[in-house]
Amino acid sequence: MQPMTVKEIVAAVDGVWLNPWEGDPVISSVCTDSRKITPGCLFLPWVGERFDGHDFIDASLDAGAAGCLCARAPERLKDGKFYIQVPDTRLALRALASAYRSRFSLPVVQITGSVGKTTTKEMIASVLGAKLRVFKTPGNFNNDIGTPLTLLDIGPEHEAAVIETGMNHFGEIEYLGEMVRPDIAVISNIGDAHIEFLGSRQGILRAKCEIFTHLKPGGLVVLNGDDPLLDTVSVNFPTVRCGKSRHCQARITELTDRGVGGITCTVTTEKDQYALTISTPGEYMAYSASIAVAVAESLGLGHDEIVRGVAAYVPAGSRMRVLRKSCGRIILDDCYNANPQSVAAALEVLARTDCDRKVAVLGDMGELGELTDRAHYNMGALAAMLGVDMVVAIGDKAAKIADGAAQSGSSVLYFTSQEEALPELRRQLRPGTAVLVKASHAMHFEKMTEQLSGDSYD
Repeated sequence: MQPMTVKEIVAAVDGVWLNPWEGDPVISSVCTDSRKITPGCLFLPWVGERFDGHDFIDASLDAGAAGCLCARAPERLKDGKFYIQVPDTRLALRALASAYRSRFSLPVVQITGSVGKTTTKEMIASVLGAKLRVFKTPGNFNNDIGTPLTLLDIGPEHEAAVIETGMNHFGEIEYLGEMVRPDIAVISNIGDAHIEFLGSRQGILRAKCEIFTHLKPGGLVVLNGDDPLLDTVSVNFPTVRCGKSRHCQARITELTDRGVGGITCTVTTEKDQYALTISTPGEYMAYSASIAVAVAESLGLGHDEIVRGVAAYVPAGSRMRVLRKSCGRIILDDCYNANPQSVAAALEVLARTDCDRKVAVLGDMGELGELTDRAHYNMGALAAMLGVDMVVAIGDKAAKIADGAAQSGSSVLYFTSQEEALPELRRQLRPGTAVLVKASHAMHFEKMTEQLSGDSYD
């Protein structure tokens, strides 16, 4: 973060400096977690459902914060520490990030979608990185805390920014877009994620399309052209659709699936044709690549830079990581998150894996509302249909996965917790076996994956 003075912060958040003194202190970082205070930072107390960060103002200042924003001022103000009062610290953080983002004129790409937001972000950043110094959202810092904190880390050295934005309620993408103010808006797809709160896929589409509200005049829209709902979107911006369909301006052809070895494909645009190699498995990777091609062309990258950038893509976190162990054992670590569309795609990768046995370890999927039972049952049935040898279902909702798999002819094991399941999973991971691990993030299956991958095998 470039330094900001207290007076600049006061102006940005429309606040009141409660204990002004001569001079104008400077801060170069913002922290919302009292446990992670850095010397000289600005502490912003976040108010959650179960906690109020205002209770930790004194501790944060004692730990080295230079000052704080506050909607509720402490009874006693510490000497040498500044206090800026605002009506709402959440809105103040957005205002601060928005003012800071205004310092930079670099092109900004904003991404949303039901599935594959982070994968698409990483692919775009990888491609743009072949020519430009790219700033990107770290991890999945894509909500009303993570997005402003991300924007506050942009620096003068950056030549482009790729910002991921998520949501589970109406109004959230618009809220985030007000501070992001993108030059390019990307929607990866429309699925069932968060349908519990948004009612229907039409509702999800409407929520995702809030990304256009703050798209800059003359900005570019990039959409998945094979998504039937996104195909209904018509906006007053230049639009590039990416996919296999004939009407797509960035068209995917010659797609070859090499199993865990990744994919190859050709992407053809009005400007050029690109033969692409992606080392990460899953045919869906071609969509992220074609979207990245469209974005990169709009920002002036050349043919060789685009091809090189796609080849350099590396998955972030537990997103279809291929972990190879001894004697032909393979762990497909895709446990970062899950919804029906992403589970189906992961099962297809497992089904195409060249191995002796295939085991799907599947856990609960969250925020599906009335679809919950049917969606879990269908995932079990799909695993059986694809020829998975063993389905291991873990979690309360996953009982329906077990039902679907068993009633469709697959062998099934069911456990209520991963602690119960782990000894059996170790037995299942025999020589020549591929194991897919997939569940919603709340299940924390990464712990199980770490233990399985860390084991020694004969």
